[in-house]
Amino acid sequence: MSTIKELGTGKYVPDWCPGCGNFITLMAVKKALSELGWNKEDVVIASGIGCSSKFPQWVNTFGLHGLHGRGLPMALGVKMANKKLKVIVIGGDGDVYGEGVNHFIEAIRDNIDVTLLVFDNSIYSLTKGQASPTTPRMMVTSSSPKGNLSYPLNPLSLAISQECSFVARSHTANMTHMTDIIKKALMHEGFSFVNILQECVTFNKINTAKWFKENTYELVDHNTQDKMSALVKADETEKLPIGVLYYNMKQTFENAHTVLKQKKALIERKIDEADMDSLFKEFSV
Repeated sequence: MSTIKELGTGKYVPDWCPGCGNFITLMAVKKALSELGWNKEDVVIASGIGCSSKFPQWVNTFGLHGLHGRGLPMALGVKMANKKLKVIVIGGDGDVYGEGVNHFIEAIRDNIDVTLLVFDNSIYSLTKGQASPTTPRMMVTSSSPKGNLSYPLNPLSLAISQECSFVARSHTANMTHMTDIIKKALMHEGFSFVNILQECVTFNKINTAKWFKENTYELVDHNTQDKMSALVKADETEKLPIGVLYYNMKQTFENAHTVLKQKKALIERKIDEADMDSLFKEFSV
């Protein structure tokens, strides 16, 4: 198993703004990996573009840093090539719900065993504070000086409505809760999705750590397998529930696919194990 210290990157420290919620989430992920007893060599962290997507640079595991909104397809490819790896995707609300929302929906449909952690600060931080898909309506941003006219996306309702197998929410004002939720997501077999509410101290002066403490509550005695109840919770706005909202155990893509469900991972198989002659014949003109 890898310790929290071993999961760090030594003298190289994150260049996020002082007070950014990414620091807390970074520690929560390292704590979760360490407490689960996973070896850093067995973990791959993929990301797209954004402040949050610098994440693979600051964790001593295998990492992939790709294009904007494209963290998920990279991660799904890694998992299908080597199903023995533990694969985590990191993205922000702009990265995942904006540029990458189609990949988000397809990942839910396929139910590949990958964990998606979205750092949701309701703003495009890296590109200087434009409105994102989760920015509240009429919030003033650099791209909406008279107020954001678009209605915000509710990613939790979207995920639940599409029968995502694990849907949860936490926030950076409670690292103990967030670490526990991340551990549950990582242990889940299937596509697991956690929306992590976090502050942007530079561009979002409304949703602060204090705001999260005052405007959230922990779910207690909630039936996570009741879809309608989960949708009701996901749509609450007066106070936001944190915890596991929906748990839907179903067959994964890997266990359903004729080739992927075999014991050997794709990267462990020799090319001569495949019947190439019949394959060429099938696709020849």
